[in-house]
Amino acid sequence: MKIVNHLLYGNDGKQVTFRPTPNKGGRYIPQYLIMHYTAATTEASAISWLVSPIAQASAHLVIGRQGAVTQLAPFNIINWHAGKSSWGGLVGMNKYSIGIEMVNAGRLSKIGEKFICPVDKKVINADDVMVATHKNESHEALWQEYPEVQVEVSQEIAALLVKTYKLLDILGHEDISPIRKSDPGPAFPMKSFRARAMGRKNEDLDTYVTTTVLNIRSGPGTVFEALTKPLPEGTEVTTLKTEGNWSFVQVEDIVHGLMDLEGWVFTKYLGK
Repeated sequence: MKIVNHLLYGNDGKQVTFRPTPNKGGRYIPQYLIMHYTAATTEASAISWLVSPIAQASAHLVIGRQGAVTQLAPFNIINWHAGKSSWGGLVGMNKYSIGIEMVNAGRLSKIGEKFICPVDKKVINADDVMVATHKNESHEALWQEYPEVQVEVSQEIAALLVKTYKLLDILGHEDISPIRKSDPGPAFPMKSFRARAMGRKNEDLDTYVTTTVLNIRSGPGTVFEALTKPLPEGTEVTTLKTEGNWSFVQVEDIVHGLMDLEGWVFTKYLGK
């Protein structure tokens, strides 16, 4: 990917889809990147809303659940994505940040056995739902997960934006508006996402070692199959996200001849 005249071009060399939004300000120099979820389930509905004058809201990019990217304004133009917000002594983060909206329902409701997006009332597949406590809250809630391809595309773009605009940091809407907002929420691996996009070393992540021989599984529970032979005691892993008593980890060592192994382990058996 590359940025030319503040417009994003994909890995195929072509400019990504551009849908101009009227909900914008003047020129500026961005200092931060803010990650959001759309709170709706489809890319089309999110874009339609953000390019409508009625919305009085926008973002620089919308990234779909299959990795499709749509740009709504050049990166050097203020967009109205942050609302009432502050960070590090700066007030009104629209004037200081690039905004990316990822298509994700966010916090879900449960009606009977169905998981529902409160905004568009669409049913969310149970396989895409996790239970977690938001970092700014004290109770568990239901959240829609982010597909791997969506996170990977977002991370590639984030790293490019950091490099191009010398951004100081990557934050969530939940960081700059903690009372009002909860996006991108606990389903998004913000810590590892930020570290990788900012080019930071793994020391900035939560790194542990296994305290016993430990299975690494395809999902957060013993009902999920093991991905390979158990990890040896003392294997170094980095926690990317947690769900209940389970952690999704990246194995830092080469184990059983496998590199870049990622999977779920029981958190109890991780130590410093």
